[in-house]
Amino acid sequence: MNTALILELKTLIVEACDKDCDPASITDDELLFGPEAPLQLDSLDALQVSMAIKKKYGLRLPDSKETRRILSSVGNLAEHLAAWRASQP
Repeated sequence: MNTALILELKTLIVEACDKDCDPASITDDELLFGPEAPLQLDSLDALQVSMAIKKKYGLRLPDSKETRRILSSVGNLAEHLAAWRASQP
């Protein structure tokens, strides 16, 4: 996995959700959303992250179960973004 991309995504999530934490402290596979997640992000945060990803990378995440899976962890998001980038002409 591309560690630079992962750190970039962690920073984007922290900034988009206005969290006061070190992006490097987020593990690649920890849950991002829900009361049991360390960051305890909610649906508004998911919208902020989706908008930030669309603005920075051009990847649009529709509101769906698939998007919830993609945004469940930084690792899932990085995999999806890398696959999407590879499929672009």
